[in-house]
Amino acid sequence: MKWRINWALILGLIFWGFFLGGPVYPQDPSKPSGASPTGAEPSKPESQPAAIPATPAAQGAPKIDTGDTAWMLASAALVLLMTPGLGLFYGGMVRTKNVLGTIMHSFIIIALITVQWVLWGYSLAFGPDVGGIIGSLSWFGLNGVGLDPYPDYAATVPHQAFMIYQAMFAIITPALITGAIAERMKFSTFVVFALLWATFVYDPIAHWVWGVGGWIRKLGALDFAGGTVVHISSGISALAAALLVGKRKGFGRDPMGPHNLPMTLLRAAILWFGWFGFNAGSAIAAGKLSTSAFVVTHIATAAAALSWPAAEWVYRGKPTTLGAASGAVAGLVAITPGSGFVGPMSALVIGVAAGVFCYLGVVGKNRFGYDDSLDVVGVHGVGGTWGALATGLFASKAINDAGDNGLFFGNPGLFGIQVLAVLATWVYAFVVTLVLLKVLDWTLGLRVSDEEEEMGLDLSQHNETGYNF
Repeated sequence: MKWRINWALILGLIFWGFFLGGPVYPQDPSKPSGASPTGAEPSKPESQPAAIPATPAAQGAPKIDTGDTAWMLASAALVLLMTPGLGLFYGGMVRTKNVLGTIMHSFIIIALITVQWVLWGYSLAFGPDVGGIIGSLSWFGLNGVGLDPYPDYAATVPHQAFMIYQAMFAIITPALITGAIAERMKFSTFVVFALLWATFVYDPIAHWVWGVGGWIRKLGALDFAGGTVVHISSGISALAAALLVGKRKGFGRDPMGPHNLPMTLLRAAILWFGWFGFNAGSAIAAGKLSTSAFVVTHIATAAAALSWPAAEWVYRGKPTTLGAASGAVAGLVAITPGSGFVGPMSALVIGVAAGVFCYLGVVGKNRFGYDDSLDVVGVHGVGGTWGALATGLFASKAINDAGDNGLFFGNPGLFGIQVLAVLATWVYAFVVTLVLLKVLDWTLGLRVSDEEEEMGLDLSQHNETGYNF
């Protein structure tokens, strides 16, 4: 019976979008598009947002810019590198008996979500709008997604270049959640969960925020590279997962410290490196805006890599290398939504605050008593929330006139919109993740047995070991 139920879920997943069919609501061609799906300059020249034509042919054949295309492909490769880097970052923080199982989560997601994205994920996230909620499945299997530009999203690069760049975001987001359920979740259940979560959580939120016609995008919320879409969605889903999957066997009693901090520290540097493709690549062009996003990303990350260990120093008496690595990631997370909208000094403030806020978020985990194994909630949930709200404070049209001014630049309305976008993402991601996990618990079961957990996931789930001593 269990297998029949699970196959029904999977088949229902494939055909889900078809039942959302109905009229498509194109954007009014008489109105300016504002920011592109990632807050980028919608077309050249860089300083002027362009009106979206009724069809790409309305302005003649779009022209591919080889420099922009090269930058987009390079950025896609940088973001792809982040996912195995994340696996190794997490892998260094678990116990020796679980290192391979932890890395495998990230590695298998690259393959799994790539296939999902090509078949239906991209169409649901960026396809023609259905009621502001989801894309239709008219682009199923990349039907109509060709090598000419699609000006609604990227006017100077092939549509497939934009598609594959966005695929890398869809890949890393569910991989982030794995840090919350490390060392105890069944691999078979995890694979089904990742597929369902990408379809029912990531794709709709991506459409709300970045898709033409998405309701959060139409409100005017700013998310340049994924504060709500990537970090809040994964961080809050991680909280739901940690609560429902439960604590590791021996949590709070047995030592569960990182087994290889040099691995974690080095992979934090790889994440820092790859994040330039994440944020600067979201300009969808090589130019002033990508340069600005690159610069503020580095500034905020450096600031948070200082403020987290400084907070540790005050609170615990010593700064740690893990704190420096975690601080760098917290800074990367926090600057992501505003990286195309804020200037260097604003980025410095965002980074300093991110290191402190995320450290306090991790400390709070112990007080609330839930087992978020690798601090996904504290870093991505708290950091993504702070970054989205900070964008509402520090955004400036002097940086990107396709965006808007924030509270500190004379527009308190943007901050209210950012709050609404954050709350909507929090509630939707948490509730849907709980429902998905509950259904999987009833059918496949979420956790390995006590004996398998004691043995370690490397042996019990993969019949391998990370180290042979």
